[in-house]
Amino acid sequence: MNTEVKSAARILDLLEYLSGCSEPVKLKEIVSVLGFPKSSAHALAQTLVSRGYAIQDTAERYVLVHASRHRSATRAHEARLLSAAHPVMEQLRDVSGETVVLAVRNTRGESKRLAKCVSRQAIRFDVDLDGNSESYCTATGRLLLAHWDAALADAYLARVPLVARTPRTVTDPDAIRALFVSIRETGVSICDEEHISGSTGLAVPIRGRDGSVVAALNLGVVTTRYRTNSAVLIEAWS
Repeated sequence: MNTEVKSAARILDLLEYLSGCSEPVKLKEIVSVLGFPKSSAHALAQTLVSRGYAIQDTAERYVLVHASRHRSATRAHEARLLSAAHPVMEQLRDVSGETVVLAVRNTRGESKRLAKCVSRQAIRFDVDLDGNSESYCTATGRLLLAHWDAALADAYLARVPLVARTPRTVTDPDAIRALFVSIRETGVSICDEEHISGSTGLAVPIRGRDGSVVAALNLGVVTTRYRTNSAVLIEAWS
């Protein structure tokens, strides 16, 4: 006996489909792949948007909010942030040719990746959105710590083991604090092969209406390309 509720099954099918899409999709693609009536597909997609599980961008394409497993208030905030940032991320990806990642800081000082627009080049930087991202040795994490309350940032550095992930990782707390000052002065955070050998990150802040830093955009570059184009990338990114 089939005990599935059709509407519930369809919303789960849509969630599973969107979770497997690397790029935003139009309604007609959802209809084509899942075989839903257009009106039903639209209603389901709009339900996900209204609940903060997905966003609809300016091109009327749908993309799943990666952090949809979190509580609703956080999910809604992150959905609004992603809705505003995603078109900019795509543009930056296409102009630079490199991968763009959006991240926020959690209450423990750890950076949480929300979304990515992956480079279309054959050799490219990519990242698991659920993977570890140590704030002390990543461009995004350092930027978000640099613009955090100083006492909380110090508590983070005292609590977290500052392990050398590569031979280039800066692990001295005072040296990291000095980097925070430089980040605030220049507006850009650069980690050159400190988290993963062969990759370089450049992060810039996203500010809220009150001027506070609410998120960061990171440009993930294969280090060999960064060595060739560093001046251009830094100027364009900052």
